[in-house]
Amino acid sequence: MRVRFRGITTREVALIEGPAGWGEFGAFVEYPPPEATHWLASGIEAAYRPPPPGRRERIPINATVPAVPADQVPEVLARFPGAHTAKVKVAEPGQTLSDDVARVNAVRALLPTVRVDANGGWTVELAARAASALTADGPLEYLEQPCSSVDELAALRARIDVPVAADESIRKADDPLAVVRAGAADIAVLKVAPQGGISALLDIAAQIDVPVVLSSALDSAVGIATGLAAAAALPRLRHACGLGTGSLFVEDVADVPAPVDGTLAVGPVTPDPARLHALAAPPERRQWWIDRLTACHALLVPSCE
Repeated sequence: MRVRFRGITTREVALIEGPAGWGEFGAFVEYPPPEATHWLASGIEAAYRPPPPGRRERIPINATVPAVPADQVPEVLARFPGAHTAKVKVAEPGQTLSDDVARVNAVRALLPTVRVDANGGWTVELAARAASALTADGPLEYLEQPCSSVDELAALRARIDVPVAADESIRKADDPLAVVRAGAADIAVLKVAPQGGISALLDIAAQIDVPVVLSSALDSAVGIATGLAAAAALPRLRHACGLGTGSLFVEDVADVPAPVDGTLAVGPVTPDPARLHALAAPPERRQWWIDRLTACHALLVPSCE
């Protein structure tokens, strides 16, 4: 990673090559098999099943701004040429609301549309205070996962005028539709891998009566291609998608074109063999991933015995 993001400086994924192309199994290393199994299902689907027909050839993306000091914002945004929207990380442990306001205002000075992502880091009271502080100098498109629980999101939504988006409350829930039924979100943030693949994501999107934003789970170029295919297949796409996170990597498994006018082209990605060799995990780490894949596959395809 160019900077620490989501608490990590190195991203680990396993790639799967199949008859339909390449898939990615990239569940974060702390996720136990029951949760990681959805990510494996997504990788297998991408490798063995062609993507659904697309409705658009290019997908608008947002810039992603980690919890960097405000003076580093221009450097980060320079990696997202043509972007009109930025998602800014806030509520970072060890930082203050003043840090968040400074970072958001630095972004606002350069791009017209700003959304923030708290990853469930606030209580209802803190989120309400943050919403006021972060909109003192301009609007926000939405607050993404300001609180951790569905009840908290619903309570906050009744207190503030800023739209509330749900991410973890959908992708980590046994019932991904519960947050919308509870009136706890104005926008649903969906990610292909945690949902179990494009088919599962499109099924959820068809049942949600709020706008959908497709986002990356810090995917490699292979996973991003799957996300772009899913975004292309959505019946409606009203917001920029969080699929530009490849710019956060120093190295990736494939050389992909830079955004053009804030959009990325839809299409398959084939990893570069030289990069796969250079970025290969050491033997003990590779075995860890093989063991993990085996454990998840046993949950995905239970034995008939």
